Amino acid sequence: MQLALSVEDAEFRDEMRAFFTTQVPQEIRDAVREGRELSKDDFVTSMRILNAHGLAVPNWPVEWGGQDWSPLRRHIWHEEMQRACVPTPLAFNASMIGPVIAQFGSQEMKERFLPATANLDIWWSQGFSEPDAGSDLASLRTAAVRDGDEYVVNGQKTWTTLGQYGDWIFTLVRTDPEVKKQAGISLLLIDMTLPGVEVRPIEMIDGGFEVNEVWFTDVRVPLDCLVGEENRAWDYAKFLLGNERVGVAPVGATKRVLAEAKELAGPLLEDKLLAARFAELENELLALELTALRVVAHSADGKPHPASSVLKLKGTELQQAVTELVVDLAGPASLASGADDGSALPLWTRHATPTYLNFRKASIYGGSNEVQRQIIARTILGL
Repeated sequence: MQLALSVEDAEFRDEMRAFFTTQVPQEIRDAVREGRELSKDDFVTSMRILNAHGLAVPNWPVEWGGQDWSPLRRHIWHEEMQRACVPTPLAFNASMIGPVIAQFGSQEMKERFLPATANLDIWWSQGFSEPDAGSDLASLRTAAVRDGDEYVVNGQKTWTTLGQYGDWIFTLVRTDPEVKKQAGISLLLIDMTLPGVEVRPIEMIDGGFEVNEVWFTDVRVPLDCLVGEENRAWDYAKFLLGNERVGVAPVGATKRVLAEAKELAGPLLEDKLLAARFAELENELLALELTALRVVAHSADGKPHPASSVLKLKGTELQQAVTELVVDLAGPASLASGADDGSALPLWTRHATPTYLNFRKASIYGGSNEVQRQIIARTILGL
């Protein structure tokens, strides 16, 4: 089932569909479709193509490369991109630090960082979570102490996704340990080539090295790398996390994987229980899509809509449900290695289990689903 579109929006959808399926290299889109790991060059190539055509950061202010689109058109852009297996613009750049700098940064900071961020000339990493400050992010202990015209940073961040590619890292640091924990936090932009910055890989359950630890030892950061005001970063972090949670429900990608799974199932769909399982997931994805449109439509005032937590919660649950369905369809073949080792088994069956295992993280990152339920209870249900 598809949303009913006006003639103009349908033409826009066709324009997006044609662009994504003809302008982004087929080999990159094939890698996405088959669940293969993308290289840094793949991400950079794709995002630069989008940026050259004004399609990398449509949610940004127009003066910095954004588009004056309706919420529906932003949704269509995102859905058609995922449907075409085009890598989504790097979230750390496009959905996280870019909007924060555009909203809270000085004019000089905007001019310095926003064009390079949109074009992926700078690969941003996210320095938020710590070993004892994950879902309770306000408990972070990485400290920044002013020394003349610099901050001296010491501490550790963890679960830094794709940090091995990072050029800069936007980092929450404690600048005032004497006040309430949410009140003494600042946001620094840190060049990852500075002395004292060390990236250490963490092996994941699927055997990959997608996440990292980042250590800071007496790292000297210029004062002009402070975003906004000192000790005000808790507000900036909530703004960023609201944007992250809106984008963490990849409806288009999940719908595409479910549609591919339905093709793979073939005659197995004669099993009424399996057919009902597909129907239930399709209906829940449609409901999630409509919710996503409502959230985007009411998030234009610079504040995250509280229902973004619903998107994060339900979107990740559906991602996990669909990857589990693919494992069940693959059956015993899903136990084979995920490596492209010349096995006679179809590639999708060998990728089924590693993908399923990888997406166990989805209900943890961006604020665990348990935390999202608490947010929903407080801000939506008033409990």
